[in-house]
Amino acid sequence: MFGSNTGPVLRNLGETRLECGPVRPGAGDTAWHQGRDDDIVWLVLDQADTSINKVSRDVIQALAAEVDKLERDPPRALVIRSGKPAGFAAGADIKGFNDMSRDQMSDLLRQGHEVLDRLAALECPTICVVHGAALGAGLEIALACDWRIAVQGASFGFPEVKLGLHPGLGGTFRLPALIDPTEAMTLMLTGKTAHTDKAEKLGLADVITQERHVRAAIEAIVADKIDRDQPGLKARAFNLASARTLAAQRMRSETQKKAPKDHYPAPHALIDLWEKHGDDPAAMQSAEIESFAALLDTETSKNLRRVFFLQQDLKNDGREEDGIRQVHVIGAGAMGAEIAAWAALKGKSVTLGDVELEPLGKTVSLARKICKDQHLSSIETRNALDRLMPDPKGYGIAQADLIVEAAPETADLKEKIYSALSDKMKEGAILASNTSSLRLKDLRGAAPDAGRFAGLHFFNPVSKMKLVEVVRHDGTEDEVVDRLARFCGAIDRLPVRVTDYPGFLVNRALTPYLMEAMVLMDEGVEKEKIDAAAIAFGMPMGPVTLSDQVGLDICLHVAESLTSHLDKSMPAISDRLREKVEAGDTGKKAGRGFYDWSKGTPHPDAAGGPDDLTDRMILPMLNACVECLRQNVVGSVDETDAAMIFATGFAPFRGGPMHYARTRGVDAILQRLDDLQDRHGDRFVPDPGWQDL
Repeated sequence: MFGSNTGPVLRNLGETRLECGPVRPGAGDTAWHQGRDDDIVWLVLDQADTSINKVSRDVIQALAAEVDKLERDPPRALVIRSGKPAGFAAGADIKGFNDMSRDQMSDLLRQGHEVLDRLAALECPTICVVHGAALGAGLEIALACDWRIAVQGASFGFPEVKLGLHPGLGGTFRLPALIDPTEAMTLMLTGKTAHTDKAEKLGLADVITQERHVRAAIEAIVADKIDRDQPGLKARAFNLASARTLAAQRMRSETQKKAPKDHYPAPHALIDLWEKHGDDPAAMQSAEIESFAALLDTETSKNLRRVFFLQQDLKNDGREEDGIRQVHVIGAGAMGAEIAAWAALKGKSVTLGDVELEPLGKTVSLARKICKDQHLSSIETRNALDRLMPDPKGYGIAQADLIVEAAPETADLKEKIYSALSDKMKEGAILASNTSSLRLKDLRGAAPDAGRFAGLHFFNPVSKMKLVEVVRHDGTEDEVVDRLARFCGAIDRLPVRVTDYPGFLVNRALTPYLMEAMVLMDEGVEKEKIDAAAIAFGMPMGPVTLSDQVGLDICLHVAESLTSHLDKSMPAISDRLREKVEAGDTGKKAGRGFYDWSKGTPHPDAAGGPDDLTDRMILPMLNACVECLRQNVVGSVDETDAAMIFATGFAPFRGGPMHYARTRGVDAILQRLDDLQDRHGDRFVPDPGWQDL
């Protein structure tokens, strides 16, 4: 806790210490704690009973009370910062959004704007010190201050667009007034984060420093010893309506490609606000409030907020300690290398074995690239690489708490690997296979201890795909499944627990979608029209492009496995697919599959096709999800929706495949499946599980 002594009070933060001034102990449940030191007021946001701050109604009201005191008795300077080691603030507390009417939200936003306007108008210099992340409403508090000090590693962003919204507490006009307006709009339109160096380059952070130098930076600001650039000619040019209109047209065009207005209205509403009111902060402020409240009522925002909470539920399943310190990965191919590198980056000690030396060396280079992509510092990168040990002789097996097998999808090879582990694994260690198509029940006989054998099905690339299927067979111990879910949480992945079933959940549902696209091509439908129809529905890419991305050889293997293990009818495996694989045209990795990848990622844009084109692809995916629910492959509708969104990119604005089914109407979908069965065959027979929905 913060002390009440007269000297500076420091709070422990791992290897660093947070400079928070002489802050008095909190009174009651107030989120803000205040102290004075040399006539500098330290105002620390530190909500009770949570590891990270969120900007709620109570936080805003408590801030108003603190601003009252500051207006009556202005200090030499005001410093605002977080008392949480995790960071400054993660944005607004959106839990209560669903219970608020449009008018109630407008009133709440006006209250928030009034408080931040008063903060911005204080006579003394106001300085926000940011460590960790300042996101959404947290960043808007920082923007209301005169200065921003970023502790090395800090990050800034407006992720509201991912919730179907845009900034609502002044971000739409304060950020473009502070930095290059086009850069400001890009941050808000994409929801991307500006990490420390970029934040300084943009002018979002005025000072970058280490934690131990925060006090010195504050004193330099108060003493007027720090210069900073003023908004340049480009920023002033956008005060002209004609300049904004031209820029807005380009923004709409680029935004429409990735976020069509019919599916994602928020970024388009933001562009409209800026074009109309970019030269008038007062008008922009009023319009921002009304626009935010209106967006809150849209189905897109409701569904994207649903997705946010689905993600939180998966995170909560992996929050406890996993007891896994040492990991050994077998196989340094594409998946094994990514698993090993990511686990090391996230703090695990990892050994990586392979029968060839070259892949081991490539893994180290891959790990370095992933560290760079994740904005790790040079020291953090060095530490991550130190935790990753190439291990061709397999010495790490004996020390490993978890062994992840990521060998090629051949049962005989996997069984040979398992047999060789029997006298090497330590007692209590877990063996997990990354298989995507083989049944665990067929592999467990070779495992040293079937009860401690399970599946960890990662998706490629591991560093970008957050979902992991934690797979149990009927003999896997509960404690093993629990620890594997926690391991996923420890390495910042999302665990979904599934049972041993052909294709598990994700591949079982995705394969009919991909295979139906190939049937359509065999019928003469152009691949560009097939992909364009899926993208128009809301998928991140079409099924033909996705097949090329995954690898046509892998698609063929999974399809053959499902066809041989399922009683239900599947789309016929395309002769064209077999021919492509036999010719070595396996997709992106080979430079050619159904598309020619030599010129980069294809962007199909071709309207037309059969009138049932979209339903022929999407409804088999929903039908398979219902089958998995009926077979207890996955525990709930929510977990099904989360898995499909985070593993396949299933149109997030629709809230997930099962949510989409309920929204469209189960009876309507059953009728449509019956129609498709009559026209195209028994692969469209509705699963009996629809009756339970």
